Amino acid sequence: MWRAQTGAIEALNPHTITEDATHAWLAEAREPLHPLHGITRPEPDKPGAYTWNKAPRLGGEVVETGSIARQLASAQPLVRDAVARHGGTVYTRVLARLIELARVLPLMENWLQAIRPTEAFCVPTVLPDEGHGVGLSEAARGALGHWLVVRRGRIASYQIVAPTSWNFSPRDAQGTPGALEQALVDAPVREGEKTPVAVQHIVRSFDPCMVCTVH
Repeated sequence: MWRAQTGAIEALNPHTITEDATHAWLAEAREPLHPLHGITRPEPDKPGAYTWNKAPRLGGEVVETGSIARQLASAQPLVRDAVARHGGTVYTRVLARLIELARVLPLMENWLQAIRPTEAFCVPTVLPDEGHGVGLSEAARGALGHWLVVRRGRIASYQIVAPTSWNFSPRDAQGTPGALEQALVDAPVREGEKTPVAVQHIVRSFDPCMVCTVH
């Protein structure tokens, strides 16, 4: 994880991931829950709610994920310089995505050449009667996590925190807005605009997948 305040890379501690459902149309616990213990139960008439998205937090802090986060974490000099000059903006997010395309193409060529079709592509296993597991990966839009709980040989719980869930986080119990909501503050609205262009540009710069908010 790249920390904007210090410019330092920190190791991810997945145990500090929580989800706050204060402003989601979902049942909420007394306090934010780790996804392993998460609840996804609709409450469409919940007072104060305005989204189907929970508010994921890492150690209680807001996180932005995606191309710009990856390029900053990998010390890409042009992106780091642009962010140092302009911060997280439409310009720097789109720049990061363009640079990432140029960097990923040769990597893909190497990955394809490394494939051995005759070799095993997975490890067969038996589902335990009791247990839990987590899968953390980097999807195209950013950090993705799956948490699974098995009881009596059946799936008892399956929680997903998708990249768009991080970026489109609503306010948490402390009233702290997520990455997109912070980016939209003071977005210019021209006279007569019903769907402000600036707002559209900001939202789309996060490369959203709104289907992810119904997980």
